[in-house]
Amino acid sequence: MSRKLIIDGNAVYEIDEECMLRRKIRDGEKDKSEGDRNREEEQGRRERLR
Repeated sequence: MSRKLIIDGNAVYEIDEECMLRRKIRDGEKDKSEGDRNREEEQGRRERLR
C-alpha cells in the first residue's frame, strides 16, 4: 500500500493513495450519472416549450 505523510505545523496526516484513487473514480461515476440525468431533464423542458 502506498501512503504519504503530510506534515502541517504540529499536525500529521497519513494519506492512503489507493483509497483516494478509488474515491476519485467512484465520484467521477456519480458525477457522470448526475450529468446524464440533468441532460434528460433539459431535453424534456425543451420538448415542452415547443
